Amino acid sequence: MNALLVLTNCPEQSIAETIAHAVVASGQAACVNILTPCQSVYRWQGKIETATEIPLLIKSTAENYAALEKIICQHHPYAVPEIIALPITQGLPAYLQWISEENMP
Repeated sequence: MNALLVLTNCPEQSIAETIAHAVVASGQAACVNILTPCQSVYRWQGKIETATEIPLLIKSTAENYAALEKIICQHHPYAVPEIIALPITQGLPAYLQWISEENMP
């Protein structure tokens, strides 16, 4: 199993909740943590921007990444949403097994 932690940020709570429910209901993620709002500072189209965003921590697998990315993009309003996948190389074996079991291939 190739567990992943996928990160994305949403501009609104309702969008974060929509994405979280969509990826779990579709079987492309075992769990999503919706975090409290944070302040993001970034460069976009040559200007420094500041925005309040809602981070999502999505537990999935490498096998489901393409479908997961597609669902996020379908529900995300940004032209280029932040979607970053990090491999989970260590973790409680029972938890990693649960991630694997809850993700549909």
